Amino acid sequence: MEPKWLTRARAFVGLREVPGKATAPLISKWLVMLKAWWRDDETPWCGVFVAAVMRLEGFDPPPAWYRARAWLDFGTPIREPALGCVVVFERGGAGHVGFVVGNDERGRLMVLGGNQGNAVTVAPFDRSRVLGYRWPTTNLAPGGSLPLVASNGAKASINEA
Repeated sequence: MEPKWLTRARAFVGLREVPGKATAPLISKWLVMLKAWWRDDETPWCGVFVAAVMRLEGFDPPPAWYRARAWLDFGTPIREPALGCVVVFERGGAGHVGFVVGNDERGRLMVLGGNQGNAVTVAPFDRSRVLGYRWPTTNLAPGGSLPLVASNGAKASINEA
């Protein structure tokens, strides 16, 4: 059984940014809920996605939830990826954050995240980019092996936007 926050996150797969000055209404709603000082989906929003999902499921995101690397202070660290854990990646001087949903046939992490190709998608990521795995403070323990998730030959994500 997968964690409730991952089930919630899966419901948003396919949500896309709106090109130009307009902003996707749901992303705008999340920004209002999170009390962001900006209201556009042109600003990197991977942290917005994870924060919105966690807030909707009753978890408090870290104070600087809009910064991917701030998620390294969320919940508790875990050594190995677990289904539904928050994963933080290195991306230049910045970062990227999402939820682990499995491994692909090449052993890469399959990650459900926002702002992956300007949308909420599941994409493969090389493990060499991982900065940390985090588990929310809950009585649900992480564990079990990750499921195999087909990446259909997709290249590993290297520039999330």
